[in-house]
Amino acid sequence: MNNSKKTIMWVDDEIDLLKPQLIFLESKGYEVIGLTNGRDAIDYLETNKAIDIVLLDESMAGLSGLETLDILKTKRPQLPMVMVTKNEEEDLMEDAIGAQISDYLIKPVKSQQLLSSIKKLTEDKTLIRERTTTNYQQAFQKMFTKIQELEDCKGWIDFYKELVWWELELDKSASVDVHEIFQMQKREANRAFTKFIERNYVRLLNDENEVIFSHQVLEKWFLPTCHKANHTLLLVIDNLRYDQWKVLQKFLTDQYTIQDESLYFSILPTATQYARNALFSGLLPNDIIKHYPSLWIDELAEGSKNKHEEQHFKSFIERKSTRIDKVDFFKVANYEMGKSLEARALNVLNHDVTAIVYNFVDMLSHAKTDMEVIKELASDDRSYRSLTESWFKNSPLRQALIALAQKDVEVILTTDHGTKRVKTASKCSGEQSITSNTRYKSGRKLTYQSKDVFRVKDPSSIGLPSPSLGSEYIFAKDENFFVYPNNFAHFANHFSDSFQHGGVSLEEMIVPWIHLKPKG
Repeated sequence: MNNSKKTIMWVDDEIDLLKPQLIFLESKGYEVIGLTNGRDAIDYLETNKAIDIVLLDESMAGLSGLETLDILKTKRPQLPMVMVTKNEEEDLMEDAIGAQISDYLIKPVKSQQLLSSIKKLTEDKTLIRERTTTNYQQAFQKMFTKIQELEDCKGWIDFYKELVWWELELDKSASVDVHEIFQMQKREANRAFTKFIERNYVRLLNDENEVIFSHQVLEKWFLPTCHKANHTLLLVIDNLRYDQWKVLQKFLTDQYTIQDESLYFSILPTATQYARNALFSGLLPNDIIKHYPSLWIDELAEGSKNKHEEQHFKSFIERKSTRIDKVDFFKVANYEMGKSLEARALNVLNHDVTAIVYNFVDMLSHAKTDMEVIKELASDDRSYRSLTESWFKNSPLRQALIALAQKDVEVILTTDHGTKRVKTASKCSGEQSITSNTRYKSGRKLTYQSKDVFRVKDPSSIGLPSPSLGSEYIFAKDENFFVYPNNFAHFANHFSDSFQHGGVSLEEMIVPWIHLKPKG
């Protein structure tokens, strides 16, 4: 690799004795500036900005290495600095680490050891980018072949995990060209997944052995956890995708062990009214209407469609478990409610099971279409993950989870559905009673572009209600969203590059189920 642009400033009062190593570094393409004291180093750095790394001796006449380090850090805080010393005392090492030294080498330093440290600190990002790009290029064809061959839900879940892993790896360092190739592959994967769902969705809903859906996950996965734990929190972060969970994970690993990281399938539509009511009730929408008609609110009715979630959840626990007595349920719908979360969350200790619905991520994603500031901040999946990470890092929710870990509360972190960044408007129309969601529609006499939709002519075949005789459902595929012909251009522009849900995609349907156990 060409290191001609890398300049090393080496500060040592015995710099002449280090001549062999200076020559070695120069032979590797580095420019080396040798200085004998800390004051000269400070002055040199003031007038010469083209320094890539500093090597500092600890024991020098005048300013010591640590004193020089402190001053240099105030001038160039991001500049890598390596302490090179004969002193092996632990106190010195701790002081150097406390001063944010980048590396610590004990004399005599072997040339290859020195080179390795310099490369790590000056070329690390370049090396990682090159290696990541090479590895992805090697994996690309294998992944493409997998996409063509996947024919079961387990295969799709495993592939989606792999896809997200690569997306996060490429986020760290890949070039724009590699990102574009990856996005192309993700689009191809979503097209194949949609075809799989079109062929198999009706069958899968009736096959509990192949995949777990929204209405099955509490009975299959949640209750067994509750029956073993003293206190369990079911935390439903609305609209949380698997890739978003992966960027939040690092903020919880000091307090929790990840006991299980599974993925389940959201039912269609991947929208709150359907998926979350199914999650809490343990029933498909049609069965909710059959057994609890007063707890289902028609989509075209005014007001919240999810105001009966607490009743659904408590009814489910009552039906399915005789070992759970005390149940609590509450929602955090805005920032003001979130600020009191930590204090209220400790009330979990007074109940066997507590369910919390945290709506912030959902509000964030929907706000993207209404707030230009958010639209600028979350212009693509990568920045949307970054925005989610920034929110969680400083959120009351994180503080509440840290507090609960100290009280030995086990946490199930999950969601009801994911979300999809949409780009392409697809014309759709119907009778006046057609639903308003941009990723799915239900109603009579729907007209649409067939290539853009997964159509279900008989809603009852997938456990959904028919608002009226002759109603059907259509679900958007790929990156499409539905827009009425009236003011088409305006709404096409308004919703393009926003995050929506309700349709068919890996991101919307395959969602996280995380079991967090306190480390104690």
